[in-house]
Amino acid sequence: MSSEDINILLVEDDEVDAEAVVRALQRLNVKNPLTIVTDGLEALNVLRGEAGRAPLPRPYIILLDLNMPRMNGIEFLDALRQDPQLKRSVVFVLTTSNRPADKIATYDRHVAGYLVKSRTGADFSELIMLLDWYQRVVEFPPS
Repeated sequence: MSSEDINILLVEDDEVDAEAVVRALQRLNVKNPLTIVTDGLEALNVLRGEAGRAPLPRPYIILLDLNMPRMNGIEFLDALRQDPQLKRSVVFVLTTSNRPADKIATYDRHVAGYLVKSRTGADFSELIMLLDWYQRVVEFPPS
């Protein structure tokens, strides 16, 4: 499996941040398929193949913002971990929050990492380099 076979699901309601991630992927020539949704409910629809959407093919990495409308990141993680088909999903939190309570809450829900946007490089390049390395080195759960 090549790294280009790994889908990225970006769950981000801020258009500027979403576009910055897209530009960083392009600039660093990372060619993974990318799906962008704006909240946790839409993300669950994509993962489950509901609401007229095809399910996101495995393997995938989820980049999850915490502060979103309708279903926030913590609520999304709760739903994800309770779903027998989705509970092993690899999730990195990508947020502006540096609150200890948010870090504890997300790690209690088995995230792979907690990334504060301000520390991922002004252009998200460090985030993309981390994801590129991660998908080349780490074994993903079988489908």
